[in-house]
Amino acid sequence: MDPETLSDIITEHQTACVIHCWIQPRASKNSIVGLHDGSLKISLAAPPVDGQANAELCKFLAKNLDLSKSSVTISAGDASRRKSVRIEGITKISLIDKLISKANK
Repeated sequence: MDPETLSDIITEHQTACVIHCWIQPRASKNSIVGLHDGSLKISLAAPPVDGQANAELCKFLAKNLDLSKSSVTISAGDASRRKSVRIEGITKISLIDKLISKANK
C-alpha cells in the first residue's frame, strides 16, 4: 500500500481520523487486504448478521492499531460493505504507518 493513496481515504479531525473501508465478511481470517475502489479493504471472518461483522471490524482495528475498543466506532454504513470508521486518539500519519506495517505482514 502506498502512503499517498492511504492519505486520500483518511480524513483527519481534531481528535480523530475517519477511514473509508470496504468489508469482505465471511473470509477465512481477519486481515487488511489492501485497497479497493477508493477504500481500505478488510477481510473479516465474522458473518454480516446481527452486527457481528461490525463488532469484529472495530475489535480488529483496535487491536491492530494498539488502541482501546471504545476508540473505534462505525460512523456510517452499518448495513453496508462500504463503511466509514472513526478512530479516536490517533493522528493521520500514525494511522497510515500502522496500516502499512499491518498490511505488509
